[in-house]
Amino acid sequence: MFALLYTSQPTPNNPTPNTPSPSEPIVIPPFPIKKGDRDMKSKNKFTDSTGQIARVSMRIADVGSNELDVLINNTVLPTIDSVFGKTDFDVYPTGTTLIFLKGNKFIINSLRQSLLIAFILIAIIMALLFGSFRMILISMIPNMIPLLITGAIMGYFGIPLKPSTALIFSIAFGISVDDTIHFLAKYRQELIANKWSIVPSVYAALRETGVSMFYTSIVLFFGFLVFTLSSFGGTIALGGLVSITLLLAMVSNLLLLPSLLLTFEKKIANKKVFKEPAMKIFPPKEESTKV
Repeated sequence: MFALLYTSQPTPNNPTPNTPSPSEPIVIPPFPIKKGDRDMKSKNKFTDSTGQIARVSMRIADVGSNELDVLINNTVLPTIDSVFGKTDFDVYPTGTTLIFLKGNKFIINSLRQSLLIAFILIAIIMALLFGSFRMILISMIPNMIPLLITGAIMGYFGIPLKPSTALIFSIAFGISVDDTIHFLAKYRQELIANKWSIVPSVYAALRETGVSMFYTSIVLFFGFLVFTLSSFGGTIALGGLVSITLLLAMVSNLLLLPSLLLTFEKKIANKKVFKEPAMKIFPPKEESTKV
């Protein structure tokens, strides 16, 4: 953390300098150090060659991004404004602390925007496939729970949110939704074939797609788990957390999604709610044939 300050030091020509008023030109007198003095380097660390800019460095303990943000915005910046606000001094806070806070905010905002865009696009696809707002909500619930659990795991074990770990949510959400669409597409086919009978349709869809969803998730689980063998901490966190999220998403899609369909069968399994989709999922002959 850096802040610009004015310092007035005595010089050989002016042993007792007076502090200039705000209306006078501001020049930081140089230190009384001769060229070649061993302390010349120390003087150059505080002022520039013109003597008009001074730099003061402070060390701040790593108390977390939330505490640092409160400390800077509620204490440091108001103090600078109260001291130098009515003077001609221009103060520019900078340093690694501010860069870290801005980078952290950028990552969080990017993660929020990417997930929001993903939710909107997938909701549009679900609307085109099933033509039901209730099906959109039911399809989102099993995919949001694994992300929330992963975020809780990161907070519990103190895993920081950084570019490598921010990718976890987008990757896992995209793969998990693929399994959801696979199951619901088969469920709709069986629902029409079984004349809107929920229980046999759910069991048939689970029997047909459950095995493939299980094997796909297991392969991806061990595929991302390989990254934990890396020596780079970010790669280890990425591989481990994505593997856990995919495993949770598989359990959620195989257990929670069919349970939701069976629970809300009267509200979602009827011809009024299940409208004809805007795009064909299966050919007409295959759609009318019971598997």
